Amino acid sequence: MQLSSGRAFKRSSRRALLLFGITLSACRQAPREPVTLRYIYSWNEDRPKARALLEQFTKETGIRVATTPIPQYSRDYLDLARKLLKDSSAVDVLNIDLIWSPILEPDLIDLRSELAAEISRLEPQILPSYTVNEKLVAVPFNVPLGGLEYRTDLLREYGYDHAPKTWDELEIMAAKIQAGERAKGKKDFWGYVWQGAPGEALTCNALEWQGAAGGGRIIEQDRTVSVNNPAAIQAWKRAKSWIGRISPPGVVAYRELDSMLVFDGGRAAFNRIWLLTPMSRNGHSLRIGLRNTPTVFKTSVSRMPGGPRGSVGTLGGTGTAVSVHSTHRKEALELVRFQLRALTLASEKDSGADDAVQTEFSNPPSISEPSVSSITSDLRASVVARPSVATGSKYKDVSRAYIDAVHSVLSGKKGAPEAAAELEKELTKITGFAAGPPQ
Repeated sequence: MQLSSGRAFKRSSRRALLLFGITLSACRQAPREPVTLRYIYSWNEDRPKARALLEQFTKETGIRVATTPIPQYSRDYLDLARKLLKDSSAVDVLNIDLIWSPILEPDLIDLRSELAAEISRLEPQILPSYTVNEKLVAVPFNVPLGGLEYRTDLLREYGYDHAPKTWDELEIMAAKIQAGERAKGKKDFWGYVWQGAPGEALTCNALEWQGAAGGGRIIEQDRTVSVNNPAAIQAWKRAKSWIGRISPPGVVAYRELDSMLVFDGGRAAFNRIWLLTPMSRNGHSLRIGLRNTPTVFKTSVSRMPGGPRGSVGTLGGTGTAVSVHSTHRKEALELVRFQLRALTLASEKDSGADDAVQTEFSNPPSISEPSVSSITSDLRASVVARPSVATGSKYKDVSRAYIDAVHSVLSGKKGAPEAAAELEKELTKITGFAAGPPQ
């Protein structure tokens, strides 16, 4: 009985092993389910070129990409990104605004060593805003820089052969062209439109005004608060003087789209815009950002007008990051590498201008001899970054305090000296940094 039972056990074991082997073989032969990356990106990147790039990535690698567009400038975007990053199944790759780098840093991987070859080809000035504690948390997806758009036809008509080099020149040109156009019956024509609404765009505009005047960067690189100084105060006063004179009274409520619509409608000579600048060291392409339809008249672009400290353009943009919690980290890095190589190559070949609208490029002193490479070089030389890295998670509060102070001056609620003094106290309280002079 025991012998029979033993033989039965052996036969049963052999059958079990055989079945296990068949099952294992079947598993090995079964096709693997393709990896699908979850990609959260900002809606203004949802252009044909961006979508085509993702399709090409899937075609070449077999890795699928499920995209979820979210408005980049939504107040809830940052909070949503932080929430999604805590869930390993929610997001693998995402676009982040450069000012969010220090806030999201704990949940993002360091890309520097993973993408060393691709990063070495990037323009060095665009990397610090994505670097937190020597950790590169994102690589640029687009690189907009504050610039000036203007009507070349009107400049020529009123006797100017160059874009304004200084804010003084802009005021003179804007006033003359405005007066001339109104004399023709265009009563709603203005010399200069910009973004004065109480939002992040105002931070960028005001930083350009005071930076050119020598008024500092709000928070300096040595972590001192530098807003309460004569140059910054004078820069705010100057901007206040434009309102109702060369800029419409409603400019204090303008965002990018508002100023764009006025300019595109032929009702302004100059407009502060975002220029999409080259990502790579060798790139020379330059495009107007956030523009869907071309203007019907001759336009061109230049760096921002300058002051005693030269011209200043605020750095903007979004970067692509990888979640540290992703279960498909290898594939996510492959997507970022593919995207980065394609975008830098396009920059170096001067391609990718599907949203370009300007008919001429120019750089002072001549609008008749355009030079893309020269304006690109000058724009790089005038970059200023908002103090998001220096202030870390407190940047949101710093920016809000700065916006409120500048807007109170523009709207006439406070004088510039009073607003600057109060802002200095508030920023030292928020950050714990000491007050100091501009560097």
